[in-house]
Amino acid sequence: MSVIYDELFDSTAKFEAFKYQKEAVDAIKNLEYGAIFHEQGLGKTKIAIDILLHWLSNGIDTVIIVTKKTLVLNWISEFGNHTTLSPDLLSSKRGDNFYIFNSPVRVIITNFETVSSEKERLKLFLQTRNVGIIIDESTKIKNPETKLTKDFFELSSLFVRRIIMTGTPVANRPYDIWAQIFFLDKGKSLGEDFKTFKTDCDLSNDLEEDKNKALSFEANVSSIFNKIKEFTVRETKNSGIISLPQKIYHSISVPFERVQKNMYETVRTEMQLSVQKGDTTILDESPEAIKRLLRLVQITSNPALIDEAYSCVSAKEIQLDILLKDILSAGESVIVWSIFTDNIDYFTSKYRSFGAVKITGKMNMVDRDKSVRLFKSGTASILFATPQSAKEGLTLTNANHAIFYDRGFNLDDYLQAQDRIHRFSQTKDCHIYNLLVKDSIDYWIDMLLFAKQQAAFLAQGDNNISVYRANADYSYSHLIRNILNISE
Repeated sequence: MSVIYDELFDSTAKFEAFKYQKEAVDAIKNLEYGAIFHEQGLGKTKIAIDILLHWLSNGIDTVIIVTKKTLVLNWISEFGNHTTLSPDLLSSKRGDNFYIFNSPVRVIITNFETVSSEKERLKLFLQTRNVGIIIDESTKIKNPETKLTKDFFELSSLFVRRIIMTGTPVANRPYDIWAQIFFLDKGKSLGEDFKTFKTDCDLSNDLEEDKNKALSFEANVSSIFNKIKEFTVRETKNSGIISLPQKIYHSISVPFERVQKNMYETVRTEMQLSVQKGDTTILDESPEAIKRLLRLVQITSNPALIDEAYSCVSAKEIQLDILLKDILSAGESVIVWSIFTDNIDYFTSKYRSFGAVKITGKMNMVDRDKSVRLFKSGTASILFATPQSAKEGLTLTNANHAIFYDRGFNLDDYLQAQDRIHRFSQTKDCHIYNLLVKDSIDYWIDMLLFAKQQAAFLAQGDNNISVYRANADYSYSHLIRNILNISE
């Protein structure tokens, strides 16, 4: 099939990029593949759009933007802000997609699941024209074992230009970066064997006891960025490229409430007996281990999550009342994060008189957008949200306080959530509060996330190995054993 393209489209961006954005564009615009790993809040979308305009003016017929479903409308809006182009939307409606696959479209926006479901028709489409792809939030394909990621691997070589972008390439552990890079280069830089790479770069539970293994882990992780730097751009907010207000962290310890403590001890003892019987997976991040450890997190967060009969007020809730009163009395806005949807529903109802709104994964896009609009306009001063539903694509710099009522084990959830308020257009210092129940699993999570963040810094080239070793702490394994009262 012959397709005729209009070469007279307007390739001029509406706004000029910042210097560091221009440098990123120039570094990778002519490469076969590249990675934009600028930290969240530094304008990766602008960089991607400027590269896209260059591609369309230099031999690329069509560019496909792939993003998460919740971010598709954001991308359409960004094209309106930065260009005169009107992207076409490839959706789950296969009948509507026929036109796109059989017309001279220049820009297509779609989501990961649609690419997977339309894989066969995409193959035919890619064989008839020169197509570039830009994958937004590329950690979506970090697991090489999933069908979704395998589908992207299968399509990879059919794109004449490939770019991935995310502010957190190491979303949770160093080996998360492998599949993203494999999509670009088929293993040229990080190898073709994921299992070997994972073993070499695993932030495992025995690094504290095995010093040789720790040294090997550090050497392997520190080499990652050097292997990919020829086609990767990475800037952080600490690079000196922009001036942002500082982030100030507050760790606030609260005691157990008596009934809450009894519930916690009961579950902890059950888990201790299980491990002593040989279930060592409880100390790893297997799905079963995570499920069981989350029982303890639920109790420290809100015992009513596992026992509806719980009617006491926990110390965390009392502390939240104090924080919200202080923040609102100062005339400022705040986001309260919890990984549990039931918490979000409960607190939104409790604080409704203060103009509270919420975002959860159970809400439709209309209701989510309404919550964002009310919060950004100042009509609502408190936003309750789960990181899973609101950690990406939102600029909420009308707030400068973020309270983590509880946290899960995923580093990306924590970093992306706090940076909803710490980005361009923020004019005030940002306060990040972590509520921790004393002598509980909350402290293990705090230590584990810190260890993951240090490893991410090393893998992403943010810190060198000397800085890493000065900050690294592998005692999270020892701490979880103490929490569960398990002998070494």
